[in-house]
Amino acid sequence: MGSQGSKTPASWPPTNNKYPLATFAAGCFWGVELAFQRQPGVVATAVGYVGGKKDSPTYEQVCSESTGHAEAVQMTYDPQQVEYSKLVDLFYSRHNSTTPNRAGNDVGTQYRSGIFYHTEEQKQTAEEKKSQIKGSVTEIAPCHKFWPAEEYHQQYLEKGGRMGRGQSAAKQCNDPIRCYG
Repeated sequence: MGSQGSKTPASWPPTNNKYPLATFAAGCFWGVELAFQRQPGVVATAVGYVGGKKDSPTYEQVCSESTGHAEAVQMTYDPQQVEYSKLVDLFYSRHNSTTPNRAGNDVGTQYRSGIFYHTEEQKQTAEEKKSQIKGSVTEIAPCHKFWPAEEYHQQYLEKGGRMGRGQSAAKQCNDPIRCYG
């Protein structure tokens, strides 16, 4: 992943948000975010950092593995349109949760598998779904703090990334997701 554009953290969560939050870490946050953008019922998404020890970490600090954060996607969703359990299913479909600290070619603690819950109901659903996957190493922990990533990371693949070829974030789009930095 490259560093281009504004290094200012994105503004998150949306002003006057009335929807519940869901937070997932499944490797490189760009492709995971695009998958959730395409999910009907997901209202808004942001990529960022969760589960670490440093306040306001930067991308470079997270990549150094010195902060303990994972790259993650946080979203608001309308439970009238999509159940949390379906979001967990989508999360598991996007990565191999049996490989610690790795997603595809990306290796490091920042690429670990994690579900960071906001309610006891989310925790219960996360534990239930994890128990159905033999050998899953998915971390299940409370989402104490989500730090939005720098603005240039937000909706990165939809905007075109470094290649300048945007990918569709349209609901129910099933085009292959190409992750490039």
